Amino acid sequence: MKKVIVFLADGFEEIEALASVDLLRRAGIDVTTASIMGRIEVTGAHDVVVKADVLAEDADYAAADMIVLPGGGVGTQNLAKCELVQKQCLAFAKDKLVSAICAAPTVLAGLGLLEGKNATCYPGMEGGMHGAIMSGETVTLDGNITTGRAPGAAIPFALELIKRLAGEEAAASVKSDIVY
Repeated sequence: MKKVIVFLADGFEEIEALASVDLLRRAGIDVTTASIMGRIEVTGAHDVVVKADVLAEDADYAAADMIVLPGGGVGTQNLAKCELVQKQCLAFAKDKLVSAICAAPTVLAGLGLLEGKNATCYPGMEGGMHGAIMSGETVTLDGNITTGRAPGAAIPFALELIKRLAGEEAAASVKSDIVY
């Protein structure tokens, strides 16, 4: 079974994180939500409090196939400042899958992971996409990196993650099940 870790930081964009978690789990993918805040409860950008599965420092990165960085202005700032997130993004970029949506692709760009790669991000955040080739698409794939544009891209983003982890058929099945 494929395994995914979704980072949660105060100020995360709820729809981006939770749509990804929900749809990945519907596809039978093992998802762990990991709080970088030093506590299990994490508050989203719109004051939705979510209980993470684990503290980020306790997540099993060796067993995971993908990490997901949800956006949100403050959430992205918190992710960008977190040394553990930086370390895992760099490690996963070598031979695993990395995904980020909305403002969070700027975290990857700040680490040099989008240099010369096609990517997308929230409109207006392009200045933080150092070296990326901006696609403007809803979801953009380049190698082992998937980026999504905005909260409105949450479902197509999650379906693309399913496709990458479990195949086209699994993504189509989830898409049909949710009548999307």
